[in-house]
Amino acid sequence: MNTHSFKLDNTMAKRNILVTGGSGFIGTNFIRHALKIRPDWEILNLDALTYAGNPLNFDDLNEDNRRNYKFAKGNIKDSQKLNEIFSQTNFHGVINFAAESHVDRSIAKPDEFIETNVTGTFRLLEASRKFCKSTRDFRFIHISTDEVFGSLGSEGYFTETTPYNPSSPYSASKASSDHLAKAYFCTYDFPAIITNCSNNYGPYQFPEKLIPLMIMNIIEDKPLPVYGNGKNIRDWLYVIDHCEAIIKVFEEGTPGETYNVGGNAEKQNIDIVHLLCKLLDERLQRTGKETSCNLIEFVTDRPGHDKRYAIDSKKIREKLGWKPRFDFMEGMKLTIDWYLDNMKWVESVRSGTYREWIDTNYKDRGKSL
Repeated sequence: MNTHSFKLDNTMAKRNILVTGGSGFIGTNFIRHALKIRPDWEILNLDALTYAGNPLNFDDLNEDNRRNYKFAKGNIKDSQKLNEIFSQTNFHGVINFAAESHVDRSIAKPDEFIETNVTGTFRLLEASRKFCKSTRDFRFIHISTDEVFGSLGSEGYFTETTPYNPSSPYSASKASSDHLAKAYFCTYDFPAIITNCSNNYGPYQFPEKLIPLMIMNIIEDKPLPVYGNGKNIRDWLYVIDHCEAIIKVFEEGTPGETYNVGGNAEKQNIDIVHLLCKLLDERLQRTGKETSCNLIEFVTDRPGHDKRYAIDSKKIREKLGWKPRFDFMEGMKLTIDWYLDNMKWVESVRSGTYREWIDTNYKDRGKSL
């Protein structure tokens, strides 16, 4: 069967979706947003609940959304668990967020990234291929990153045809998983689609990443560590814009294709830090010698630190009609507001107290809510 020309049938009354890694940053935002705007979706969130996965992210779902949401603890590396899940539900799609994703951690422990991002993706693809009943009514969306393309110079943009040139164990593992997804389409006519996104920011991001780390350190009057000279450039994408792009790709994207998703918001890291200092100083009423920019400390650059990322999103804009709704300043203000309003969440993930809840409620492997 040739899936190149098929579009997903959008007439079904209910659609069962498996979201892997749905308790992490982007997965959480995706599930919460999808439940709001797609009441015909029933979502099963499969997550291994490693350090950045928090099932309590869904504690405040309203009654209607809760009816369409289920959770299962499990790892995409576990073929037995995957077979069990797929044998119980005829899924119309898989959206794969499950990944180890922090570059610094990949430098320290690359084996964990290979096991999850490569082996785990392979096993998820195998289970999906084995159990999907019809490629006409099934899609496998593999969520990836612009980091697979390596580093840009001062000009140009990543496109869907840019050669892969990963610089870190993290980006190499994601590049490998992208190739697997593409190979499954080419070899098995399996309806896989790849999205490569730029740097996301917004609610529920684990406070090891640049923006939430700086927000929290500014609030707590702690040093603001900036790698190298701070002039590395990233393209920033508000997470809800990314979520809406994924829904577009799932419902209207073409199997075998890749779609780049970017926010068209290139910023130097040091400029991000200065902006956060300014916005939070206004909120915290810091002036003069107390301004937060005095907390900035330049630290030794990390190995293989790519100079610049920038996404060309022309394809998804023209083919699928997606474009970001939030400009960068609006997204930053919304992000700051969320962290200021959710300090208890931040403290729970930083202190690890939510792990106690997980240990209590998941003594038996694979137990579901």
